[in-house]
Amino acid sequence: MGKEIDLEENAILLAKAVSAAGAIEYQADSVVSKTLINKPSGNVTLFAFDAGQGLSEHTAPFDAMVYILDGTANITISGSDQVVKTGEIIIMPAHEPHALKATENFKMMLIMIKS
Repeated sequence: MGKEIDLEENAILLAKAVSAAGAIEYQADSVVSKTLINKPSGNVTLFAFDAGQGLSEHTAPFDAMVYILDGTANITISGSDQVVKTGEIIIMPAHEPHALKATENFKMMLIMIKS
């Protein structure tokens, strides 16, 4: 889906304050992802969803937190729909089915903690 960040290519992100929303760009009719951290203990990934795009229902073996950086998304967790907006977070529990749909362009940071 996305590519792991090349630390040399993206050195601007290392030990410097940058705009998370500015670190990834929208692409027409696409979902774009960029992995910032990928460790055995967890990962952090940025996503940019064009309006109408989404991720189909799936499960993950670990808890995950979504932080909306820009826009609005509809996130369904175990059949319950939630509208999540810029600046808001939602936690998706491990092993619970969840899906995402961009009601407008939106960017998010996905933080997954492995245990």
